[in-house]
Amino acid sequence: MSVVVVGGSLAGLTAGLLLRDLGLDVRVYERSAAQLESRGAGIVVHPMAVRYLEERGGLSLSEISTHAHRLLYLDRDGGIAYEEPCVWSFTAWSTLYRSLRRLLEDERYVLGDAMTSFAQDEGGVHVSFQSSRVVHCELLVCADGIASTGRGLLLPQVHDEYAGYVAWRGTVSEGGLPPTTQAVVSEAIVYHVMPDSHILTYPIPALDGSVEPGRRLINFVWYRNARAGADLEQLKTNGHAVREQPAGAPVPEEHPLTRLRQAARSLPGPLAETVLGTEEPFVQPIHDVVVPRMAFGRVCLIGDAAFVARPHAAAGTAKAAADAWTLAEALEAAGGDVASSLRRWEKGQLELGRELVARVREAGDRSQFGGGWRPGDPSQRFGLYGPDR
Repeated sequence: MSVVVVGGSLAGLTAGLLLRDLGLDVRVYERSAAQLESRGAGIVVHPMAVRYLEERGGLSLSEISTHAHRLLYLDRDGGIAYEEPCVWSFTAWSTLYRSLRRLLEDERYVLGDAMTSFAQDEGGVHVSFQSSRVVHCELLVCADGIASTGRGLLLPQVHDEYAGYVAWRGTVSEGGLPPTTQAVVSEAIVYHVMPDSHILTYPIPALDGSVEPGRRLINFVWYRNARAGADLEQLKTNGHAVREQPAGAPVPEEHPLTRLRQAARSLPGPLAETVLGTEEPFVQPIHDVVVPRMAFGRVCLIGDAAFVARPHAAAGTAKAAADAWTLAEALEAAGGDVASSLRRWEKGQLELGRELVARVREAGDRSQFGGGWRPGDPSQRFGLYGPDR
């Protein structure tokens, strides 16, 4: 059976590898002309997200992740307001991507071509690309992210919904932080909750994949409200604009990064130093996407092409991997009957996606719009299948 996977990020790579392992003729098409890169944004490790690497990639969790042994909430003065032991692990997007990418043969991974349309009939799917190539396959997997072309073609009535806030993100070298700050943030996941906002930090591998203490990065995520319209558009335009400034030029006072750094000075000391030490923070608008279907004959949607869940459960990467694993299992069980296997697979993944989106919507709205939460609230813990699950 021939398979086209559209989208070469984590969801597409996982699906491509699993379907290849079934003996299928798989090609993954990535619209970017170069290997994907990341500024090192962190990912909380759920077992599903690293399952392929551990079971079939020859890697152990300790090789690709860092660990936190404490969950801390800091008060405004930097004191510990709450503490409990934890066993969370963390990695970086770039670490996962490189680890998965090296396991897929180069001839199966096509760069620089984006799907523009497709048509299916009883014999299969004809997929058209920007390069004018047309590829025939028996299964089309759309793993092309939040701005999915596949979703747009299949479900034009489905649109992403802006949540009313953004996540400012960034990383700083662990070894460049003062020793007193390292003592707080290096082996812990650290929170600070404030009115209509919260921030968290945790250690992740360095850009080169190193997990050695002192060489790692400290990742921060700071959720801040931003009204739809002009406020949000300015953030979208200028979220990366530190790179657009001439070398050595000051960032203008009205610039979003200036406002971010001014606000950071009111954070507890270790968190303020983490944010202020980050050279290139970037902004991620928070959205929800919910689809009524994931299977369409010989075509399916997986990962963020189907459901986009706010990051509060740290489950987006795990959900994409779960979509891919269950898809491969359904195809194997059905003996290659694509349409029937997709119909059986769809029910469980729709239920999982809907439950996840509903849970993180409630968590985000409670955090950002007046509800708040108490330190250590178990309902706010990470998990794909529920808090701590």
